[in-house]
Amino acid sequence: MKLESPKPPSPQNGRSPAASPPILSLFKKITSPDVIAPVGVGICVLLIWETVVQVMQIPAYLLPGPFLVLQTLIAEWPQLFPSLLITLQITVVAFIAAVISGLFIAVLFTQSKWIERSLFPYAVVLQTTPIVAIAPIIIIWFKNNTFAALVVCAWIVAFFPIVSNTTLGLNSADHSLQNLFELYGANRWQTLWYLRLPSAMPYFLGGLRISGGLALIGAVVAEFVAGTGGARSGIAYQILMSSYNLQIPRMFAALLLTTGLGIITFVGLTLLSDSLLSHWHESATSREN
Repeated sequence: MKLESPKPPSPQNGRSPAASPPILSLFKKITSPDVIAPVGVGICVLLIWETVVQVMQIPAYLLPGPFLVLQTLIAEWPQLFPSLLITLQITVVAFIAAVISGLFIAVLFTQSKWIERSLFPYAVVLQTTPIVAIAPIIIIWFKNNTFAALVVCAWIVAFFPIVSNTTLGLNSADHSLQNLFELYGANRWQTLWYLRLPSAMPYFLGGLRISGGLALIGAVVAEFVAGTGGARSGIAYQILMSSYNLQIPRMFAALLLTTGLGIITFVGLTLLSDSLLSHWHESATSREN
């Protein structure tokens, strides 16, 4: 008599018990402590801020309440949002330029120690030079193209984290695996493509998260120095004009837009990093405990 092994119970409706609907998965992420904790702290801070302003009757030209800032943001949205888009364009172009140039130079550094020793100190000098001091010179050099001058200023600020993090990652490849590649006759470019670049990916993505915020800071600082107005003015010009005219609620509204753009940039780059590393790197893989 032939014995048959018991069959596992079939999932109902053809759906795996472990699988959860996308809406339920999204709800779990939204209600996770990683989201609830900072949102709760932010709401408490806003309530305390509004209460202090109302109780102490602080004038709006000194410290507006968050409710007034929100009202001003809605009222001034047609003027503030186009300026934010100009700043966003500068940030994106400078960030892309920093990623491409930083990755290329980091790869160049790892191909020769002499090149790294000769050029890396100048990358440090470029990073430690105050952008406020050199921005006027750059704007003078690009006198007929202010947008390009602002992009160069933002690129200078965002460039170094990509170079330093990627260079560290490329140099941190396992030496035993490098010896194994040499043993099997892999050339320099094969070692770079199949070993060094995958090993450097977490470092590179960490540099991206830093560089994204710095590109925005560099763009805003360059706009402050340039002081460009008109239809092509960025969000920094709106902040300057609001402060000069003592329109403090409008200034806070512009600052809120800038901060929101920085948060969106960081969250987007963090999600990109987690999606690329979630299946193989310890920093992004989920653990049961």
